[in-house]
Amino acid sequence: MQSIDYIRKSISSELQEFETFFKFEIKSQAYLLDTITKYILKTKGKQMRPMLVFLSAKLHGGVTKSTYSAAFLVELMHTATLIHDDVVDDSLTRRGLFSVNALWKNKIAVLVGDFFLSKGLLHAVREKEFALLEIVSDAVKEMSEGELIQMQKARMLNITEEVYYDIIEKKTASLMAAAMQAGARSVTENSADLAKIKEMGILLGLAFQIKDDIFDYEQINLIGKPTGNDIKERKITLPLLYVLKHASLKEKEWIFSIIKKHNTDSQKVKSLIDFVREKGGIDYSINKMNELKEKAITLLHSYPQSESRDAFEGLIHYITERKK
Repeated sequence: MQSIDYIRKSISSELQEFETFFKFEIKSQAYLLDTITKYILKTKGKQMRPMLVFLSAKLHGGVTKSTYSAAFLVELMHTATLIHDDVVDDSLTRRGLFSVNALWKNKIAVLVGDFFLSKGLLHAVREKEFALLEIVSDAVKEMSEGELIQMQKARMLNITEEVYYDIIEKKTASLMAAAMQAGARSVTENSADLAKIKEMGILLGLAFQIKDDIFDYEQINLIGKPTGNDIKERKITLPLLYVLKHASLKEKEWIFSIIKKHNTDSQKVKSLIDFVREKGGIDYSINKMNELKEKAITLLHSYPQSESRDAFEGLIHYITERKK
C-alpha cells in the first residue's frame, strides 16, 4: 500500500494552493465563527475529497480555475454534513478530538454547518459554476435521504443487502462520486467521461464505506477491542447482514435480542462481534469490497497511463487497505 504522502505528491502544489484559497474564502467578520472555522481547519483529516477532485481533473486534461471551485464546494459540503451528523448522532468527538457541538453546543454547531453550506452556494453563484453546484447539491440531497432511510431501518431492523448498498451509496458514495465528477466537469463537458468517472466514484465510495463497516468488527480501539459502535446504534451493516442471511432461526433471535435489548452491554456486544467474525462476516465483506475495488481500477485503466492515474490507483488501494 502506498503512503498518503506519495499519493499527494502528484498534486501537492494544487493542494497547497487550495488550502490557502479555502482559508481565505471561509473568513468571517463574526469572531466566534472565525474561531470555530480555525478550529475545524486544524482538525481536518487527509482531505481525501479534494484529492479526488484534483486527481480527476488531471485525468481529464489538467487543473483549471474551476477545479478549485469544485474542490471548495465539495470540501464545504462535506465539512457541513460532518458537523450536522455529529449533532444528529450526539457525537462528542471527531477524529479523536472534540467535535464542534461538544465545544460550542448543538445550536452553534448547526449554524456553523449552515454557514458552510451558504458559503458554498454563494461561491458557486458568484463564479457562475452552476454545473458544479448541481453535481454537489445532488450529492447532499442523496446523503440526507440515505441518513433518513438508515434511521428508519434501524428502528424496524428490516434491512436487506440490497437496501444496505442503497443506503451506503447515498450516504457515502454519492459525495465521493460528486467529488470525482466535479473534478472532471471542471475540465470537460463530455457526458461519457462524466458518467464513467461518476460510476468509478460510486464503486470507490461503496468500497470505502464497507471498509469503515469492517473496522467496527476489528481490533481498532486503544485497548485492542472492537468498538461495536454500529451494533450500539442498531446499525446492521454488511458483516452482520451476511451472518443473518445464513443464521438459524434461534441464532437470528439471539442476534436481534442483543441489538434490540442489550446493545449497550459491552460483553454481549462483544459476543455478537465474535460470532460475526467466526461465521465469516468479515471475510465476505472483504471479498465484496475487493470486487468493487477491482471494478474501479478497471475503469481507471481505461485512461492513458500517467502520474495522476498512478496516484489515483494508489489512492484506491489506500482506501481499501488503510488501518483507520
